[in-house]
Amino acid sequence: MIDLNDNINLPFSLQISFNKLIERYEELAKSEDSFVAAKATRILKMQEANPILKQGFSKVSVLKEHEEEIEVLLQDSFSEILSLNEIKTASVPYHNFIFNASKRFENIIETAGPDFELEIKNMPENDWYILGCTIIMSFCYNYNTNFKRPLYYEIPDANGIIRIYKITYNADFMEIVATDEAPKLTQDDFDQLLDNFDNIDLWKEKFPPNSYVSKGFVISNIFDVTDDQAISNIKTTLIGNNKRKDETFMGDFQKVFRSLLSVTDLQVGFSIYNKEENTLMKVHDSSINSYLLKAKEAFKCENLFCHFSYEKILREKTNFAISDVDKSFKLSGGASPQVTVLKQQGIKSAIFAPIAENGELLAVLELVSKTPKALNSINSNKLADVMPFILSAVKRSKRDEENLIQAIIQRECTSIHPSVKWKFERAARQFMQEEFDGMANPTFNKISFENVYPLFGQIDVKGSSEARNNATQKDLLLQLKMVERIVKTVYKTEKLPIFEQLLFQIGAYKKALKTDFKVDSEQRVTHFFKNEIVPLFKFQLKSKPYIKEDVEDYFSKIDSDLDVIYYYRKNYDDTISLINKNMSSLLDKKQIEAQAMYPHFFERYKTDGVEHNMYIGEAITKEDSFSPIYLYNLRLWQLQVMCKMENVFYNKQHEYPIGLDVASMILVFNQPLSIRFRTDEKHFDVDGTYNARYEVVKKRVDKANIKGTSERITAKGKLTIVYSQKEDEIEYLQYISFLQSKHQIGDQVEILELEDLQGVTGLKALRVNILYQNDSNKKEFYTYDDLMDAIKA
Repeated sequence: MIDLNDNINLPFSLQISFNKLIERYEELAKSEDSFVAAKATRILKMQEANPILKQGFSKVSVLKEHEEEIEVLLQDSFSEILSLNEIKTASVPYHNFIFNASKRFENIIETAGPDFELEIKNMPENDWYILGCTIIMSFCYNYNTNFKRPLYYEIPDANGIIRIYKITYNADFMEIVATDEAPKLTQDDFDQLLDNFDNIDLWKEKFPPNSYVSKGFVISNIFDVTDDQAISNIKTTLIGNNKRKDETFMGDFQKVFRSLLSVTDLQVGFSIYNKEENTLMKVHDSSINSYLLKAKEAFKCENLFCHFSYEKILREKTNFAISDVDKSFKLSGGASPQVTVLKQQGIKSAIFAPIAENGELLAVLELVSKTPKALNSINSNKLADVMPFILSAVKRSKRDEENLIQAIIQRECTSIHPSVKWKFERAARQFMQEEFDGMANPTFNKISFENVYPLFGQIDVKGSSEARNNATQKDLLLQLKMVERIVKTVYKTEKLPIFEQLLFQIGAYKKALKTDFKVDSEQRVTHFFKNEIVPLFKFQLKSKPYIKEDVEDYFSKIDSDLDVIYYYRKNYDDTISLINKNMSSLLDKKQIEAQAMYPHFFERYKTDGVEHNMYIGEAITKEDSFSPIYLYNLRLWQLQVMCKMENVFYNKQHEYPIGLDVASMILVFNQPLSIRFRTDEKHFDVDGTYNARYEVVKKRVDKANIKGTSERITAKGKLTIVYSQKEDEIEYLQYISFLQSKHQIGDQVEILELEDLQGVTGLKALRVNILYQNDSNKKEFYTYDDLMDAIKA
């Protein structure tokens, strides 16, 4: 290169000038610090003999001619003391030409090799021109467009790993001067440019090539941001599904990990954790390997890891590194499964990083190398910065997989309710048509229904949490007593401290269960049985003749799957299951009759009891036939069904393993709302912020108290009807009066106010006692017409 402007396409011509720097020394020459002033005076005197340094030049040969003078000028900017540490250059702005550099920068370039050519990355050719224009706008017109782009060098190190260096410019010593060829720009010109970034011809019209002169130089402070860039690249690589499905995905992924850890032959593997089966499984992607699983699709974790690595990865969720596989294989005598499988593949060092959230293992990231000690416990800590992004990608992948599984289940095992099936079919046909027409991104239309009336009811087991806790306490105390008896017998014969300690621990657990039962009590005591008692009984005490029969009796009473006594809890679980089965069976049977009255959406689900949702309206039937009378009829039907379910429960209560009570509730919402099918949750939910109030009330109301008291609004033997409007009260009092005449409900009617719920106030409730009938006294269902006939009579 003879001249700086050779083969340069910019709105200004380039000149190196030290004018701004010299002006700064002119100020320093007046300093009160005699040392500073003397040094500045000496530099100025040297410069006066070489005026071209201030005037500016574009010939590269001038730099060679005045090499010593320029070195003196830049002494303060390039401290010799910091030269081996700072990465710094003096250069022409936005140009690869460098005329002064720190020792460290020179060493970096020398290491890159003789064939390496320095080039600024991350800026297309046209963007260079536009960037020059924006600099002119700022320098000459005080018009700031904020068009700043991060600039980088990519330079290989001694191992061939590409290092990323970020360039920051100090432009204090720059000035831009307009020539006679520079057009005078107006505000209209700037406004036009703001909307035409991609129109390079327009930019060249407003800022013709070489119509300005850029004089000066810039000092580039350069920083090694390889790790930051690698983390950013990992994040970018993992962001989108399309990127992760690209054929080059794994290659790019390995490249950034090699850059992050400076390991040239690093390979990345991956395996998914299946909690239910305690296995690691291969990813369903042919481009992703698992070096732990080798050729297997899945492997039990207890057979895949030695005890130490199992604890580190699966229990502690911390990184596990093997810096020298051959050495570890020799020391373990081939007994460590994870070491053996790596050695079989010629791997010399490895890091296994568990990917977990809230203490739950999701997957294992596998980094391996065929270089001993390249991967180790020290550089494994660098993964901490990238694990959040990998976790996010794993969660998204697992969510995608779960959605696919759910889609298969939905297709193969779950049917859409007949009342709304027509709209799903319509949306599916539309989706198929869009695919057939070649649309790039066909979408499954939103399934929603507007202006439908909701009905909600539930029959809930009273005190279910307390009942389960009681059952749990009884089971655990019974098992503790059995263990205590066996340990006491052994302690009488063998006075070992361990047995005394176990007896103390058993006593502490018994006391805690009786006086301070907490959420985690069951887990702690169960863990004690499984990890301390079972090994002791199975492998030590069972062989002792004097205690063998007692130990065998103990194991005969233990549930083989749970390793605990499961007697009282089984009674509780069986009771809840039977209640739900009987209630659901009746509700499903009666629903068939209700659909015959007028089609509507219905769903029910089991909790500690049975809940049901119904929505009725013209949007669901697809016909212009809906009338409020159908809503009233469904409300009256719902009241009778709730009474019938209560009767069935109490008629069968003697058949249940334990005695429990239930309470029934209906929620009245007198305004129509919109519902839509949530594909992520595979069920219908209310649509819109206002309608969400209904869902809030539905979730909280059964736990609410009567205003001014500590009494729950729902009660044993009573049907509770929650509402907010006076017209609802009048309507349901009519239904109550009618059902009283039919001897389905009693005459104890209460009108109550509810305590304020979060975000919901003004709720009221009707509460009426239910009349229980024998099964032999069959009751038919009454319709709204029957009610009208009764009123007229």
